[in-house]
Amino acid sequence: MAKTWFAFVPNLISLGRLMLAPLSVNMIVERRWPEALAIFLVAGLSDALDGWIARRFDLRSELGAYLDALADKALLVCNYVTLASIGLIPLYLATLVVSRDLMIVGAVILCWVMDKPMTIHPHFLSKANTAAQIAFVALLLGALAFEFAMPWFTAGVWLVAALTLASLAAYFRRWVAHMTA
Repeated sequence: MAKTWFAFVPNLISLGRLMLAPLSVNMIVERRWPEALAIFLVAGLSDALDGWIARRFDLRSELGAYLDALADKALLVCNYVTLASIGLIPLYLATLVVSRDLMIVGAVILCWVMDKPMTIHPHFLSKANTAAQIAFVALLLGALAFEFAMPWFTAGVWLVAALTLASLAAYFRRWVAHMTA
């Protein structure tokens, strides 16, 4: 019984991270920057922790993979949309971040509907894109929390936009190859 409960620990951590997304939105809307940063950092640490536990104790599961990805995307999408809605980042950046994820999910669903299921394996560009998206939000929240100057801001916006587009292009290329094979 204890082993069965323990097997669900990484999934519980992912669920907890998923619940941090609306709390993060609330802190950003209220411009409570230290709290928003703390939530974002706790979410990042929980992502590392659930992955480590799952690998270390061989507790990986299909449910866990979906929950982990959902929690990560929910937190990033919520942060980007909220930061854009209050005018702290360009709307086009949030639109690009959200649209990329929606297009990938839509492509996977289309494959499934057309009875040509496709598994998604993270591409190097996708990992770089996710790292840039996370770093950008963390730096922005940190600068706001500690009232630091942001001379890197414009470069960060363009880096995230470029990596988001490059990652989308890589997935699109894989999808086209899969659908035409």
